[in-house]
Amino acid sequence: MSQITVTELFRATRRKLRLAWVAGLGGGGNLLTSETVTKPSLALIGHLNFVHPNRVQVLGCAEMDYLRSLDAQGLKQAIDNLFSTDLAAVVVANGEIPPQPLIDAAERTQTPLFTSPEQSPRLMDLLSHFLAQAVAESVSFHGVFLEVQGFGVLIKGEAAVGKSELALELISRGHRLVADDMVDFFRVSPERLEGRCPAMLKDFIEVRGLGVLNVRALFGDNAVKPSKPLDLIVQLEMAEKLEPHLIDRIKVRAQSEKILGIKIPKVTIPVAAGRNLAVLVEVAVRNHILQLNGINSARQFTQRQAREMRRNMGPVKDR
Repeated sequence: MSQITVTELFRATRRKLRLAWVAGLGGGGNLLTSETVTKPSLALIGHLNFVHPNRVQVLGCAEMDYLRSLDAQGLKQAIDNLFSTDLAAVVVANGEIPPQPLIDAAERTQTPLFTSPEQSPRLMDLLSHFLAQAVAESVSFHGVFLEVQGFGVLIKGEAAVGKSELALELISRGHRLVADDMVDFFRVSPERLEGRCPAMLKDFIEVRGLGVLNVRALFGDNAVKPSKPLDLIVQLEMAEKLEPHLIDRIKVRAQSEKILGIKIPKVTIPVAAGRNLAVLVEVAVRNHILQLNGINSARQFTQRQAREMRRNMGPVKDR
């Protein structure tokens, strides 16, 4: 499980959510390890098992109305209840003005306190979506990740097999680069992996003989993409290293590879002189689309072959 700090959350969402950081500046390093954003209504009245550490707590209209209904002693007790565990941050929504005791408690515990004019349901949805992306389980892979015909394709293979050269040709054919050399994959849902480019490598590709190239500068903004779900893995293998008798030429058996527990379809393409790998990758993606639509060319061929064999054999005669 990944994690981010409250400061990183603030920087990434402050414009969209119109956040203002009003107290607890010293808590910017607090870590967020869960995508859950909660409303601590019951916690305010003493049900402390509803206060979860390392999470964002949102105070909406109901919570603020409740706090306004309390006398000074009750207000202090409710706020003490809220801050009784290690909160990551507190957001006061709906343009509400936080009471002074809330600001004082945030300063005392160094818990970041934000305000936002956004309605609390929308604010919670946006924060939850952002955190789900940010704290998702992740793994890094060596390879090139592209968007080919709208699908996320990871090209893998040994060093010097020609991954970056293939990627450059695909980019020149109108496809888009996500990441070269290293790709970070995040499990953003039970059945979905999202590939992203490390910040240091964004927009760049290294090609032997040409060095490091800025794809955005060479081909324009539309040639790069910040992230993409992973749909297909293409494994490049030198043809001479593949045992001829082990190659499934008809591809009856589908290949796959598990990443973070999610099975990803996979094809292996032999690399040899004269083979147009860019065309082969494009066709592999088209064939993957057909399979998603229930059309399996290999199965159709073997079924046709079986029918033809039965027809040629004719009825079996008794001897």
